[in-house]
Amino acid sequence: MTEEIKKEAPVADASANQAKPDPNNPANPATPSAPDLTVTDLQALKTIIDVACSRGTFKAAEMTVVGNTYNRLETFLNAVKPAEQKAGEAPAPAEAPKA
Repeated sequence: MTEEIKKEAPVADASANQAKPDPNNPANPATPSAPDLTVTDLQALKTIIDVACSRGTFKAAEMTVVGNTYNRLETFLNAVKPAEQKAGEAPAPAEAPKA
């Protein structure tokens, strides 16, 4: 009997097929990041709902859910707006008394 030497085919690196994280593209699904949702995002969602409704995107049976969600979003944004404006206003520094 003769022994045959079997050569294994080179194994492709599994990580070569995966998408590499791109810090310049936050939409890249391979980018590991903490979930973040800002007030600006919520305002954009409100606008999206408004535009979608005006274009007839939703069926009549869906309008109750969409309207309730829109109203809750609007109430939240109105409640957050004053707090956000106060946080943006920095108090003026007091002047030191002149001697």
